Parts: sequence; structure tokens; C-alpha cells
Amino acid sequence: MTQPTNILHRLMAVVHDRKANPPAKSYTTSLFAGGVEKIGAKITEEAAEVVEAAAEQGEEGRQHLVREAADLIYHLFVMLGHRDTDLAEVEAELARRFGLSGLDEKAARGS
Repeated sequence: MTQPTNILHRLMAVVHDRKANPPAKSYTTSLFAGGVEKIGAKITEEAAEVVEAAAEQGEEGRQHLVREAADLIYHLFVMLGHRDTDLAEVEAELARRFGLSGLDEKAARGS
């Protein structure tokens, strides 16, 4: 199997590999062991940190936002991996929505 070149795909491949072959001393392994509750708590924590960093001014604040966004994406990928979901599925859903008004898309889903 060839290694993906896109960093997001590479990260997702590592997450899936960690689930299939969990190293004992791996942060990702410890998250998987904690399940949805532990991974979800980290996603919530990181999302709050993204919002806090976004409010910071200047280049330092912008760089902080980038770091926190990376943390959030990583933890989201761990949740996707925990649920045996591939990044391609998320991409397909985004592609399905592309070009649709967000309001129209939400209305089409129903309540």
C-alpha cells in the first residue's frame, strides 16, 4: 500500500494504524482505551481552546490558533478512527454539500 501524500490523509492512516496495532506507549492508544467519553472530552477541550486562541490579537494569536486547530483536527481524527470512519467518508459528505446553501442543506435534513 502506498502512503498518502496529503498530510490529513497521512494522519488518518496513522490513527487507523494505531487502532489496529496499538503501541503500549502511545497517546492515541490511551485515547482509544478511553472511548467516546475520553476522546469527546478532548474534542470539547480543544474546541474551546480554538475559540480562545481565535480571540487573541496579532501574529502570535494567529499562530496559537493554528496550533489549537491542529490539536482539534487530530482529536477529531481519533474519534473518526475510534468509530472506524475514514476521512474519505467525511470528504464525500463535504463534497455532497458543496455548492448548497447551508440553510437549504439543513432544511433538507429535516429536524
